[in-house]
Amino acid sequence: MKVLEASSLAEITFTLNGESARGTCPPRMHLADFLRHRCHKLGTHIGCEHGVCGACTVLVDGRAVRSCLLYAVQIEGCCVQTVEGLASDTLSELQENFRRFFALQCGFCTAGILMSATDFLNNHLGPTEEDVRHMLSGHICRCTGYDGIVKAILATGQGMQLNDATGHG
Repeated sequence: MKVLEASSLAEITFTLNGESARGTCPPRMHLADFLRHRCHKLGTHIGCEHGVCGACTVLVDGRAVRSCLLYAVQIEGCCVQTVEGLASDTLSELQENFRRFFALQCGFCTAGILMSATDFLNNHLGPTEEDVRHMLSGHICRCTGYDGIVKAILATGQGMQLNDATGHG
């Protein structure tokens, strides 16, 4: 990577929610700020700015990452998915289960939890409640008490297991 002056702008090209994207930003702009202010993906929330609360979680190349801890220039050539990329014309199964189990209240933490849960479910077939609670330990939610969130993720995980076993998906 070419060394840039702090006042210069870097151009980055990447995939955002399945579509080709490009933009410019200062070398030290965090991915969270880039997504919100340059890409207008406002579902990515900024909470603690230290990677602790999980509100800014997005998927980069399919893995959950804290976008407040990455510089935007680090996503050059990567595939980024924000919460806006989870649904098409209808809610994803996970989002539908969040609705069904009342897994959100104020909604500030929800996008980050949805993104972490998406990565988690992609890598954990048939998770247990303990598995889900361990994954959620990296997120701070002050409204729900987590029970609805756990139920929604477990229901989605069970649905994925059933879909995989029957060959329907």
